[in-house]
Amino acid sequence: MDVPKSFPRLRVLWSFARPHVRTLALGLVLALAGSAMGLASPMVTKWVLDALGTGESLAGPVLALLGLLVVGVTLSLWQWTALGALGERVVLEARESMVRRLLRATVPAVTRRPPGELVTRVTSDTVLLREAATSSVIGLINGAVMLIGTLVLMTVLDVVLVGVTVVAVLVVVVLFALLMPSIAKAQERAQEQVGLLGGVLEGALRAIRTVKASRAESRQADRILAHARSSAEQGVRSVRAEATAWTIAWTGIQLAIVLILGVGAWRVSAGQLEVSSLIAFLLYAFGLMEPIMELSQNITALQSGIAAAERIREVDSMETEPVAGPGVRTGAEAGSGPVLELRNVTAAYGPDAEPAVRGVDLVIPRRGHLAIVGPSGAGKTTLFSLVLGFLEPQEGTLLLDGVPYGELTRDQIRARLAYVEQDTPIVPGTIRDNLVFSHPDATEEEVARVLREVRLTEKIGVLDDGLDTPLSSTQVSGGERQRIALARALLRTPDVLLLDEATAQLDGLTEAAIHDCIRRRAEAGAVVTIAHRLSTVMDADSIVVMEAGRVRAQGTHEELLAGDDLYRELVTALRIAASGKAAAGR
Repeated sequence: MDVPKSFPRLRVLWSFARPHVRTLALGLVLALAGSAMGLASPMVTKWVLDALGTGESLAGPVLALLGLLVVGVTLSLWQWTALGALGERVVLEARESMVRRLLRATVPAVTRRPPGELVTRVTSDTVLLREAATSSVIGLINGAVMLIGTLVLMTVLDVVLVGVTVVAVLVVVVLFALLMPSIAKAQERAQEQVGLLGGVLEGALRAIRTVKASRAESRQADRILAHARSSAEQGVRSVRAEATAWTIAWTGIQLAIVLILGVGAWRVSAGQLEVSSLIAFLLYAFGLMEPIMELSQNITALQSGIAAAERIREVDSMETEPVAGPGVRTGAEAGSGPVLELRNVTAAYGPDAEPAVRGVDLVIPRRGHLAIVGPSGAGKTTLFSLVLGFLEPQEGTLLLDGVPYGELTRDQIRARLAYVEQDTPIVPGTIRDNLVFSHPDATEEEVARVLREVRLTEKIGVLDDGLDTPLSSTQVSGGERQRIALARALLRTPDVLLLDEATAQLDGLTEAAIHDCIRRRAEAGAVVTIAHRLSTVMDADSIVVMEAGRVRAQGTHEELLAGDDLYRELVTALRIAASGKAAAGR
């Protein structure tokens, strides 16, 4: 079963329904069978009326009516249950596909879109997809069959009356065809605005403290509600178009019934039509609204579902991180040379973007503390993104224990690394969940050890649920959040510990303890720090100075003070910042 190539948007929707063709076919058969029961009812009613006129027994036609009712209800229940379950499976599969794709996607692919907008695709768009991918197509076919079947049976009853009916139906169909595109466009625009609303709202809630401190609640609310108003405006346009369409349809059918009644009464009085046939015809005319309504509703749902399916497929097309192919090495083995190397590496955050780093050559020894300093925009964080495999180099090579990154999977690379972000986001869950996030099989002894190293044992001990306390930004300070992230990184000794200034929010005593911890780690492995504090710079075995995406100089603190002007300026600025903080603390 294939969708015509002339309907590319419909093919996108069909891709979600294709795996469930058998269930859809069953639903269609049940729908058609149920419609057949409904189409037969007026004819059996005619039988009842004819039996009354001739004095025949009513047992047969009455039993037939009851039989049609029971079978129709049974088929309807079966169809409803089958298609409802199928709809939930389609939604689950779409959500599973999107969630897995989002988490496998490259960091640039995910971060170039607002998180709230992506969440809307997983939640709201999949609900719109459910009806369109399951019930709508069946409803369209069933509605068309019901409409044709009704007109055929009306023709059997009286050709003259069916002519009046056909004219009314054609007028309604033409008007619907003219109005439906505007309805679909309005609904699609409304969906887009809902996605934008979700993205802006998510960002505002994430930065709620900044919003309040800036007295920007009203301004931010206006910005968010602008998308809500735009969505509402598009929704109102859609409602108006639908209301117009339904009013025209209802009026057309009612006028047709009036004409049918008048012409039919005249034909009965002329002896050209039986009363029972006129009543049966009127029953079909009254029921004619049902297939028209089913067709229009399912066309509307189908259009909304197609728009949702396209948005969902945009997530499925997001670039994912490379997966190991045939012949890829099983892993890098520790040797005596440097643990990490960057050779002539150039990288940018997009094909048309300016390179964030250019021609970087950097060797990270197997042991020791390497600090990276430089002004804002120098490319420090980009180096971490490259090392962690978040960003692919445009030129040059990265090596782990002498093995090029291209010959290793991302899992193999990241298993050897540990990373602490500067803003230390909280992973949803408990304190324990956050601590063992990288190593879920860690023992209680290992967890207790890292808590002691980062001086969190007393803090956890006073909590009612201890490690099982749900973690939120209101329960822990920025410094405690930073220490939890550092503890997570230290849980298992990594070959390379990457710290984006892990002591930025710590008090002096805790910072000193953490520096002792980092020094111990540097004796067993490599520690690479993006340094924003003078104490970190002074503590490093080697310092890399970056400027405009390039490595400007490298050496010890004393060597760089003597030989590099930019480094001296940076150290002076760090000293001023450190003395300012000290004065503020007195």
